[in-house]
Amino acid sequence: MLTISKDILPQTFLSYIAFRIAFMDTLERIALAKQVGDDPFESFGYLTEVPFLRSVPPHVQLDLLSVTWAKHLSNERIEGDLVDESVVYAVCESAARIIDEQPEEARRYLEGGPLDVHIAIDHFLSSEVRNLHLNLSNEGDFLLISQFQDMPPEEATPMKEEFGIEEEAIEPMFDVLMQWYMSVDFMPNLEGLLQEREVAKAITIVGLKQQPLC
Repeated sequence: MLTISKDILPQTFLSYIAFRIAFMDTLERIALAKQVGDDPFESFGYLTEVPFLRSVPPHVQLDLLSVTWAKHLSNERIEGDLVDESVVYAVCESAARIIDEQPEEARRYLEGGPLDVHIAIDHFLSSEVRNLHLNLSNEGDFLLISQFQDMPPEEATPMKEEFGIEEEAIEPMFDVLMQWYMSVDFMPNLEGLLQEREVAKAITIVGLKQQPLC
C-alpha cells in the first residue's frame, strides 16, 4: 500500500487504469520516436506533467512508474516520497487527458491487460481518475520545486522554508534527473499492470538499459 501524506492510494481499478494508460502511451511514443529517429531535445512521456521532471528520459519514466506501482500493490504500508507523489499525479493527469481527448486510444491501451476492464471511456471516468490524486492530502511540493532551480541559494532557501519544503525531501527528485539506467526489478515491478508478453515487448522497445557490471 502506497501512502501519500498519510493517505493510502486506493487499490482500485481506477489506479490500474491510470497507471496502465500512462505506461502504454509512453511506451508507444518511445517506439514511435525510435521509428522516426530520436530527437535528443524533445521531451515526452507521462512525467512531463511535472515541470521539474520534464527532462527525465522516457525509459526512466517507465521505470519510475513501475517502482511506484509495485509500492502501490505491496501488502506492506510504504510511505511515498516526492518522486512517488510526482508519478501518481502525472499518471492520473496524463491518463485523464488521454481519456478525454483520445478515448479510442485509451480503450486500446486497456485491452489485453491483466484486468478485464469493462467501463465507459468518457468524461466521468477521466474525472474519477483525476480525483485519485486530488483526493490525496499532499501539498503538491513536487510542483513547486521547479521555481527554485534557477534561484541562488540565498534566495531559494528562505522560500523553501516558507513553503515548508525540506532539503532532504527534495533529494530524490534531483537524483531522478541524473538517472539513466533502469532498475533490475523493472520486470517484476510490472506484475499486475502488464501481461508477461507485454512486459517482454516493453523490454524489447526500451532496450532495458541497466547498470553495467563492474
